[in-house]
Amino acid sequence: MTDETNLRVPIAPQQVDAPLTKMAIFLVLVVADTDGAMDTARGVVSGIDDLVKNVAIRDLTGHLSCTVGIGARVWAELTGRSLPAELHPFREVVGQQHTAIATPGDLLFHIRSERADLCIELERQILQALGDSVTVADETQGFRYFDTRDLLGFVDGTANPVGPDLPEATLVGDEDPDHTGGSYVVVQKYTHPLGVWQKLTTEQQEAVIGRRKIDNVELDDAVSGQKSHKTLSTIVDDAGEHDILRDNMPFASPGQGLYGTYFIGYTRHLWVIERMLERMFIGDPPGLHDRLLDFSTVQTGSTFFAPSLGELTAIADAGSDGATDAD
Repeated sequence: MTDETNLRVPIAPQQVDAPLTKMAIFLVLVVADTDGAMDTARGVVSGIDDLVKNVAIRDLTGHLSCTVGIGARVWAELTGRSLPAELHPFREVVGQQHTAIATPGDLLFHIRSERADLCIELERQILQALGDSVTVADETQGFRYFDTRDLLGFVDGTANPVGPDLPEATLVGDEDPDHTGGSYVVVQKYTHPLGVWQKLTTEQQEAVIGRRKIDNVELDDAVSGQKSHKTLSTIVDDAGEHDILRDNMPFASPGQGLYGTYFIGYTRHLWVIERMLERMFIGDPPGLHDRLLDFSTVQTGSTFFAPSLGELTAIADAGSDGATDAD
């Protein structure tokens, strides 16, 4: 095998399990309610593979990928297919002190690469192809921070599944045969008042997170009373522990005093992330919310379904009259 062959890495636009990269763009769009907008969006979404290849060929070592998610509002008309079993718009979670808000989002483009220029060029080409058929609801550029830490100083994504547990946790199976191989995606954008957080001692910060800061070792779960973020975001029932895949990234603009974390979770079952948010925002027991929310203000909340590559490309044949398999 030649060195040139080694460089020909797979270019998979629905690569849910793509490794964490140095750079990512999270692009959330709303499809316009105008003539032809849905047809344009359908063409771009179903042809995303060609756009990725067009940019990725410039440097195959850049590991450029793009995962596309589609929201419930436009799913039927855009795809011409039945709705995935659990797909619905993001449901707000209202706690005593904090609320997980819902914000508009029809399309998600999760762009990842080792190179910022590849991410930005792919985003440019996507937006150019979509034109005035969409408006931008949110655009966030994330970056890898040292040894995969968030801006609060803790390693992020430690609990991610690995090996055979990864597809088991993230990809829809026989429970929804029309959408096997797809994945539910939830995104939320959090900002952090770092000055307030940094006034806490290291021990206080560790109690909030549930891990030691220096080496990421788990702290014991609280037997009663206030639980840590680690405990509240872990979903366990009679079937065992239910994992999700987090590909979170920090974002920042120090000149504007802006620091945050972009949460993106891929899951086989949407209810797992929804229950996690309920435990965080409402508390377990109710009233004892995740104290991390006292230092993390949520700005967005949207839900999507990332269909398998085969399902994604097949929607190119969907009619523009909105007919679906369920009709």
